[in-house]
Amino acid sequence: MRENRKRSWINLRGGTVSGFVEKPEPIQVPGLTHLHTGKVRDLYENEAGDLVMVASDRISAYDWVLPTEIPDKGRVLTRLSLWWFDRLADLVPNHVVSTDLPAGAPADWAGRTLVCRALDMVPVECVARGYLTGSGLAEYDESRTVCGLALPEGLVDGSELPAPIFTPATKAAVGDHDENVSFEEVARQVGTETAALLRRTTLDVYARARDIARERGIILADTKFEFGFDGERLIIADEVLTPDSSRFWPADQWQPGRAQPSYDKQYVRDWLTSPESGWDRRSEQPPPALPQDVVESTRARYLEAYELLTGTAWS
Repeated sequence: MRENRKRSWINLRGGTVSGFVEKPEPIQVPGLTHLHTGKVRDLYENEAGDLVMVASDRISAYDWVLPTEIPDKGRVLTRLSLWWFDRLADLVPNHVVSTDLPAGAPADWAGRTLVCRALDMVPVECVARGYLTGSGLAEYDESRTVCGLALPEGLVDGSELPAPIFTPATKAAVGDHDENVSFEEVARQVGTETAALLRRTTLDVYARARDIARERGIILADTKFEFGFDGERLIIADEVLTPDSSRFWPADQWQPGRAQPSYDKQYVRDWLTSPESGWDRRSEQPPPALPQDVVESTRARYLEAYELLTGTAWS
């Protein structure tokens, strides 16, 4: 069973490293078997059959993993995920077994490593949207739908939706695009009962997180979750409600009809598509290294999101 679970996780996360500007070499640790290198996380298996997830400082944009890292990013994602796991525990259990550093692991893994139970991963990214933007906006502009769900006329970039919606996507390999799919397609892949459970849990978790974020002056525009099964139990896995997996907007600057200021890597995307970078995202050329001011500003946004949400200074 563990072998099946390990395989399903790797299939979900994508089994290649296309999309990397510079392919990272996995760190070898006694007692750990390297399984997979993802956009941000490196995945290992320990001798007990648990998964060891290490959140790097890598950052991706436009289907590329960039050659420049953002200091402390992996620790922010890990610490923030743990904070959210505590606040969601009554809604859905999580996959964390331990935060202890595995014996023999490098010191840099401290604060960015989770030991997790192996799960039968669901091959779908579970996305909840409370506001219209991104790929949802692009579909809406064409058809007045998002993932086949009809929405009212008159919505613009940043509009709050009448109610949050479940807009799942297939998980692409590194270097490829995720693809939005309908609820019916999810039901075809995993069964109607499981699809309904995924939708219900996704929207319940989103509603809880939206209300918590709102109390702290942050709009949770949308977010994505990954789930797996431990026997018959649905478990939330990977990272949750971080700037990498969510769109966080400052509530006092929200203004529908334009792109919103955000606490995520939009600053990196904006620089990559600016004349300053000299990069054409439509070409097959990899993106350039990030300048130091972009690195520092991006790091500051990740830390600000962490501090505002948790009410705790970063240290």
